[in-house]
Amino acid sequence: MFLRSRVLLLVTLLSVFVARRSLVAGFSQSLDSDFTFTLPAGHKECFYQTMKSDASLEIEYQVLDGAGLDVDFYLSSPDGHILASDFRKSDGVHTVETHDGDYMFCFDNTFSTVSEKIIFFELILDNMGDENNEAEDWKQYVHGTDMLDMKLEDIMDTINSVKARLGKSLQIQTVLRAFEARDRNLQESNYERVNLWSCTNLLVMMVVSGIQVYILRSLFEDKRKSRT
Repeated sequence: MFLRSRVLLLVTLLSVFVARRSLVAGFSQSLDSDFTFTLPAGHKECFYQTMKSDASLEIEYQVLDGAGLDVDFYLSSPDGHILASDFRKSDGVHTVETHDGDYMFCFDNTFSTVSEKIIFFELILDNMGDENNEAEDWKQYVHGTDMLDMKLEDIMDTINSVKARLGKSLQIQTVLRAFEARDRNLQESNYERVNLWSCTNLLVMMVVSGIQVYILRSLFEDKRKSRT
């Protein structure tokens, strides 16, 4: 009977904790986000991300489609210093430690005058929220936890571990989808290019064959005029 009452108390505490965490998560900003956009030829697009001190910003990008599969990239701090830059690359990953301010990262396609680029990027923000304060808030709902054999701190660690691994799995799946989209676009582009050159070669062969037949016939024609 005493064991059953402890189990019921544990379930009740967990229900209160999960409900509160769900309420907080519903209004908190996502720490992982991704975006796919089209960058026209001769244009540059810049994005801004507000960061806090003692946090980290990780950005990973890929060029999914477009001639050359390349783009210029740079990341700058709130005071205007260039923290990372790439020149005509198809993908890249950069991680920086941040302080308070708006960080800017830009994709530059001004070197291309014809081809637009489809670009995918993902942002991973660490140590952005008040997770430590939120983790302490649930303790005010708990009374008599010393009676439980299993500490709620251990349950919290397990839940956070599962959440982190699920988030990592989602991130890997998103990156794999981006790789798949880029490979598919590259294959379709190669398919169209092969068809174009095949039709061109066929046309050239037909023209050359016609010229050869004409030349051979002209060689064997009797151009002498018959006398009457």
